Amino acid sequence: MIKKIIKIAFTIFFAVVSVMCLIWPAAADELKINARAAILMDAETGQVYFAKDAAKRRSPASLTKLMTAILAVENGNLNDVVVVSGRAASVSVGSTIGLRKGDRITLGNLLKAALITSANDATVAIAEHVGGNHDNFVHQMNRKAALLGAKDTRFINTNGYFNPKHYSTAYDLGLITRYALQIPQINELVSTREAVVRWIEPEREKEVKNTNRLLFSEDVEGIDGVKTGSTARAGNCLIASATRGDRRLIAVVLHAGNRYREAAKLLEYGFSAVQPVVIFPSGKKMAEVPVKNGLAGTVPVIVAEPVRVHMAKDQFKNIRLNIKFINDAPVAPVREGQLLGHAVFTINGYRLSKVPLVASREVPPRPLFARIMYWLSD
Repeated sequence: MIKKIIKIAFTIFFAVVSVMCLIWPAAADELKINARAAILMDAETGQVYFAKDAAKRRSPASLTKLMTAILAVENGNLNDVVVVSGRAASVSVGSTIGLRKGDRITLGNLLKAALITSANDATVAIAEHVGGNHDNFVHQMNRKAALLGAKDTRFINTNGYFNPKHYSTAYDLGLITRYALQIPQINELVSTREAVVRWIEPEREKEVKNTNRLLFSEDVEGIDGVKTGSTARAGNCLIASATRGDRRLIAVVLHAGNRYREAAKLLEYGFSAVQPVVIFPSGKKMAEVPVKNGLAGTVPVIVAEPVRVHMAKDQFKNIRLNIKFINDAPVAPVREGQLLGHAVFTINGYRLSKVPLVASREVPPRPLFARIMYWLSD
C-alpha cells in the first residue's frame, strides 16, 4: 500500500515540475564540465547545485592542504616559533619554500606558504609542530574529516603526494572547504594574491604568489579563493570560490581539462542559472495515507508550506522524492495538521529539502459499535 502511495506522490510531483518547466524562462543548454569530477555548492547552506561523479574517490593532490590548514589554526598557535626538522627540510618534490634544517619560522608564516604558494615542505613542518609528529597529525586530519561528514576521505600525508590510500571526493572537498572558509585566517590567506614569508633565524624573507590564477583574472566577478592542486595522477585540480551580493559559491573540479575555465563555468552557472523556485506548493495533495478505525479510510497528506529551493532549470530532471511516514497507518482520530511523515527532495543524490507532511483534514474515529463489528468481521 505504501509503495502505491509513494508512486502516486511521484506522479503528482513530476506533474508539478513539468508545469514549472513550462513557465520557467528559457535557459541555456545543460551545463557541460570537462573534468573527471566536479561539484558546485552553496558556501552558506551546503546545497548542491551541480554534481558530476562527485562521490567518486579521487586523488586530491594539494587540495589536501586545506585540512592541514584547518588543524594548524585550530590546534596550534600561529605565533609559535617552529624549528624545522630534517624531515621537513628534505622535502624537495613540487612546490617548496626552501626550508632548511634548524630554520626558525613562525607557524603563521608556514601556513601562509602552504596556502598561498602550496609549499610542500611547509606542511610537513606544520604537522610535526602541531601534531608532535607527522603520523599523529595525519590521524588528526582523518578524525576531523570524519567529524565534518567527509566520509569518503582518507589522508596519508599533509600535502597531497600521490598514494593509492590517500583520497577524497569532490563533495567531501566541498564540505571541507565550507568549513575552512569560516575560519578567518584561512579565508584571508586563500584570497591573498601575493605575500611575504619571513624567517626568524636565519633572518630572511621570500615573496610568494598565489597559485590560483583566478584571483588575478578580471573575467570572473567576485573570486575570493581558494586552492590549487596538481600531480601526474590527480591531474589539474582546483577549488574556487566567489561572492556576489550575499551569496558565496564553491566550485570543485578534479582532473580538469582546464581547471580555471571549468571552475569559472560552474561559478557563472551558479550565479546566473540558479534561481529561487517553489518545487511543490502548499495545500496540494502529495499522497493518501490509510487510517485505522476512522470514519474515512484514508487521509490526504500535504506540505503545510511551499517547498522553496534554489536550483537551475536544467536540474529539474535530477530531482527525486522520498516519502517516509511515521506509521504505515495512523489510528483515528487524526487531527488536521497532524504530522504524519516527511518528504525528502534530493538532487543528484544530495538533499535539496526535507519538509514535514501533515494531514489535510480531520478523520474522526468510528463509533465503538462500528469498530467492534469491523473487528469481528476480520
